[in-house]
Amino acid sequence: MDDYNDYLINNHRPLAGERAQSDSAPFLFALVTLLLTALGLVMLYSASYNEALSFELDHAYFFRRQLTFALSALVPIALILLLPSALIRRLSPLALVAVVLLLSLTLFSSFGQQKFGSRRWLEIAGLPSIQPSEFAKIAIALYYGAYFSVRSDGESEQRRFIIPSLVALFVTALILAGRDYSSALLFLAQCCSMLIAAGLRWQSLLSLFLFTAPPALVALFSQGYRIRRVVSFLVPTLDVSGINYQVSVSLKAIRRGGLFGVGLGSGIYKEGLLPEVHSDFIFASICEEIGLFGVALIIVLFVLFINLGYTAVRRSREEDRFLSLVAFGATTMVALQALLNLSVVTGLLPPTGVPLPFFSQGGTNLVVVLSGAAFIFRALLVNREGGRP
Repeated sequence: MDDYNDYLINNHRPLAGERAQSDSAPFLFALVTLLLTALGLVMLYSASYNEALSFELDHAYFFRRQLTFALSALVPIALILLLPSALIRRLSPLALVAVVLLLSLTLFSSFGQQKFGSRRWLEIAGLPSIQPSEFAKIAIALYYGAYFSVRSDGESEQRRFIIPSLVALFVTALILAGRDYSSALLFLAQCCSMLIAAGLRWQSLLSLFLFTAPPALVALFSQGYRIRRVVSFLVPTLDVSGINYQVSVSLKAIRRGGLFGVGLGSGIYKEGLLPEVHSDFIFASICEEIGLFGVALIIVLFVLFINLGYTAVRRSREEDRFLSLVAFGATTMVALQALLNLSVVTGLLPPTGVPLPFFSQGGTNLVVVLSGAAFIFRALLVNREGGRP
């Protein structure tokens, strides 16, 4: 009976409807990614031109910078799509080593730049500054994909997961050392989700949580401004003009947009009323200018992106476990980041510096997101016409 089932699986020919769905998924995902990128550039220009002028820069400064990073992402995208999957898998640990070196340079060399109280940017030889903690998100997806795609016979779960867990905690510690608590939290959440996808049982996950929770709480309450953010979130009326100022103004911008918005480029809250409107709080400007209906379209695109991402995970699981796990990590990375940003902007979570994928100003994040999208696209091609991409 088992032989018969294996025969059916190996010789199954998809029906016409299944083939159509299989063939359309990669195209639809590419279209969704292009639309999100294009809309992100348009909304970034609208939200940032006044900010650029206030610094006596060209009105399109932030737009051109973001576009440059988007175009530079074509290089890793081409490599991801053209190189053999096995070669990428063998080189994956090197990506994590490179990230550790970049994080170390940011922390311990003169190339590290401190802004807004965090040491998270790296600027070398006059090149545009980059954020190594963003690269850590795709690097850990590659490392976990390579590590767990190799089958382990007879090895206990504890021994199987102890090395990747320690690696995750080490990189998280480096990110925390730069006082970037939100990025460290997102990174650790992505790692935990990938460990679960790789087969970690809930008992082991609970042990990991109990091990990491105390130092995470110590890190949270080790800085006064973090304590103020938590207290102000729990009691919103306590400091409306201080910690809660951005969120309260953000909510006003969202309400002003109504159903249809005030019109693209016609928002007023980007004119100095809402700090970081072109970065972490760009969603408020989007709501103000294109309204609930326009925002609904963007959310639908995000939902499609995430749904197709997890479709890629399922499709490639048997044929190429490495691509499947990397696609899972990339999809989860975008989902967690988008969810956290929207929750902060709408006042559901305490204020923290997390960009909205595709939309917020931040070239490193855009390159990482587009590189992750390339892995998802390649995973969607697995099993197309019955073979690997």
